[in-house]
Amino acid sequence: METYYNPADLKKFGNIGEFQKEFADKFFSYYGAVFAEGALTAREKSLIALAVSHAVQCPYCIDAYSADTLEKGCTESEMMEAVHVAAAIRGGATLVHGVQMMNKVKELSM
Repeated sequence: METYYNPADLKKFGNIGEFQKEFADKFFSYYGAVFAEGALTAREKSLIALAVSHAVQCPYCIDAYSADTLEKGCTESEMMEAVHVAAAIRGGATLVHGVQMMNKVKELSM
């Protein structure tokens, strides 16, 4: 195997119901409803999914939503901007927890 994650496994995602069909059916029903057109377009949702895929570091999701955003007409620039938004939020979330550390250090230093 060339990578830790086998890219061929992405095609097996639909098989997750093999060991627990009831929950898989509920998940796929929910998943389908979430990605249906609504207040956000399918294109917008795909860009969000691409950004979140990077934030949670899921290589399968990155592959899937890289393809999906392209299919929905997103440009490379839009896709990379979405990734940068995810990076900024993830970085900010790490940094804001620095306040917790600072509070604790100040408490312990008293």
